[in-house]
Amino acid sequence: MNYLLTVSFLFIIAMDFAITEFSPDDCKLLGFNKANVLCSTCEHFAKLNLEKIYATCEECCLKDYDLSGSKRYPKAVLEVCTCKFGQYPQIQAFIKSDRPKKYKNLSIKYVRGLDPIIKLYDVENKVEDILDIHKWDTDSVDEFLSTHLSKD
Repeated sequence: MNYLLTVSFLFIIAMDFAITEFSPDDCKLLGFNKANVLCSTCEHFAKLNLEKIYATCEECCLKDYDLSGSKRYPKAVLEVCTCKFGQYPQIQAFIKSDRPKKYKNLSIKYVRGLDPIIKLYDVENKVEDILDIHKWDTDSVDEFLSTHLSKD
């Protein structure tokens, strides 16, 4: 499978393939998880003179927002299965702590078999973004919510 991904990636680079924005599936085929790659990570490719990989990474990353210009969402739902707490102790620690109480527009939903995600909703109560947070630590979850969840 990794060989196929590498070949696909090299084929696309060789063609100098240009798309304005890659879908999550496009990014997955190219070896990037659009839900987990921060754009600041892509800068490592630029430093190594890997401009084509850098350009692809830039299309498959989450923007690093500064606190003044970050997008805010009116509602978030952290979804996870309690049966997976053993695999994700950092998410369990966040949920069992007092931290979620700081966010009145955050709810916790237990979904059987689901790895931890955060669903972010727009003002019309429609899902706008879904983030895979299984690699996040407790502080990262807290920092993300304090930055991107509306205080209303």
